[in-house]
Amino acid sequence: MKQEYRRCCGIDVHKKSVSVCVLPPEGQQGVVKREKFRTFLRDLKRLRAWLKSCKVTEVAMESTGQYWRPLWNILEGAIPRLVLLNPAHVKGLAGRKTDKRDAEWLARLQEREQLRGSFIPPLEIRELRELTRTRVHWLEDSNRIKNRIAQVCEAGNIKISSVASDLFGRSGRRMLAALVEGKRDAGWMADYARGKLRSRRDQLQMALEGTLSQHQRDLLDRLLGQLNRLETEIAQLTRDIEERVAQYGEAIARLIGIPGIDRISAWTILAEIGTDMSVFPDARRLASWAALCPGNRESGGKQMSGKTRKGNVYLRRILCQAAWAATNQHGSYLGTLYRRIRGRRGHQKAIMAVAHQLLTIIFHMLRDGRPYQELGSGYYDQQRKPEITRRLVERLEKLGYQVTLEVPLTLDEAPQQAPAPSEIGTAPLLKRKRGRPCKCADRGIACLHKQRSSAEDSGDGEAPGNSEINPEAPTQAASQEIELLRFDPGCFS
Repeated sequence: MKQEYRRCCGIDVHKKSVSVCVLPPEGQQGVVKREKFRTFLRDLKRLRAWLKSCKVTEVAMESTGQYWRPLWNILEGAIPRLVLLNPAHVKGLAGRKTDKRDAEWLARLQEREQLRGSFIPPLEIRELRELTRTRVHWLEDSNRIKNRIAQVCEAGNIKISSVASDLFGRSGRRMLAALVEGKRDAGWMADYARGKLRSRRDQLQMALEGTLSQHQRDLLDRLLGQLNRLETEIAQLTRDIEERVAQYGEAIARLIGIPGIDRISAWTILAEIGTDMSVFPDARRLASWAALCPGNRESGGKQMSGKTRKGNVYLRRILCQAAWAATNQHGSYLGTLYRRIRGRRGHQKAIMAVAHQLLTIIFHMLRDGRPYQELGSGYYDQQRKPEITRRLVERLEKLGYQVTLEVPLTLDEAPQQAPAPSEIGTAPLLKRKRGRPCKCADRGIACLHKQRSSAEDSGDGEAPGNSEINPEAPTQAASQEIELLRFDPGCFS
């Protein structure tokens, strides 16, 4: 049987240069080739042509900062297999570490298949990831600008944020624009309040009586202009993301069905993990890659620390936000999971556990193409019903109670109780609701409301004429009246 041809190459990546080592084909004797190239575009293209002339089939490189990206973009599609490595996994020994030895060490490990490559999504997912991450950075920048504007207002004794819940709402922005224009009439500026804020007009007038100098107004004008431009860019970027994720409409629709995940959260999740779950063996590997599981550090049989790793900070942040939103939905499985763990481990670990569960759900939904199915708040109790029952009984017994458990009977198993002889043929005395006129005469039926009132006035608790009715043989008129009142509830409306 013909063996597969393999020839491995290792590349040690740096900012200005890359060191390359190409091993002879697997199972053959030959010379190890070493070269060094600069990182300019023409040099990287020359590197690609040299690797193709050497008939290299696999390339392993370190993920050094962002310097691996240009090399990856040039070699993608030209080399059958590219592997990106974490430098901490292949770090050389101190004292014997050079660029050439690092490149050869990477090639040897790749030839022995002892390396685990990092997850690199396809090009369209990488581009979507860059857009979503840029949007996050711009939102952080806008928050920093808002904080600076609030600081300038505080320095000028403008206390709008002490009265209004949102300084940058419609009312707050009009007041800030008036301050920039140099208007000093606090009462006039307080009239810009809209909605519920108008009820605090007196407080707003006192909050706007500040001492803003001309320098502070100029600085406030620059910050407001920068904020407006940035918000415009964020809106445009959001529209661009909407256009790109249109092709993943089915996957996004399934993700939105999960409690706590909205459309923007679905964008970010797809941009970080993609839609192809075959790159991860199971959900546990995906959670480990995202660092949403306890860390593992053991030495000498002793567990040193269970702290989570850094991992993918963008995915971790959006899943923790979604987990926090899911805890507010009472009656859901995720909300019950949070409250159950919070009582034993605290808030932060409970949120991390819910985020881990969210990622597990997302993995199975994207892999199997199934919608989300809500398990309900009682799912955990049903799974561990004997254990929970025993624990609750023991707790009641410690409080001094004697507990006897009985299984409730169903409607089919419950015994049918025969009616008492005194109840047979007795017409129910119905009381009309206060404030509603009787409509029995309009509907042509006998009315028992007057009989009820007469019975209450007489004090004997019975309507006139009921004592003359034989319980064992009710008259035909009484039976008709009972049936009419029973099946015509409109007489009380």
